[in-house]
Amino acid sequence: MRQEAEWMVPSDDKILELIREYGNLTPTAIEDLGGPSAGHARNRCPVLAEYGLLDRISRGLYGITDDGEAYLAEKLDASELEPTEDTN
Repeated sequence: MRQEAEWMVPSDDKILELIREYGNLTPTAIEDLGGPSAGHARNRCPVLAEYGLLDRISRGLYGITDDGEAYLAEKLDASELEPTEDTN
């Protein structure tokens, strides 16, 4: 079972799963692929990047990190992650 953190919301898993499956995505693409609304994804992606589960490739484009992959594979407890100073 995936180990979520207090700062996570249920849609975070779907965002991470879509980016893992399709590669780098924008919030609009996340919505188009059946994920949460673009507005919601636009708010959540920076948070996931702040904690190291996503990488901000460029403005509005996100990719999954090794930690994001490990979380989805149930090999990382997200509650152990600390926010980073630089989300790029």
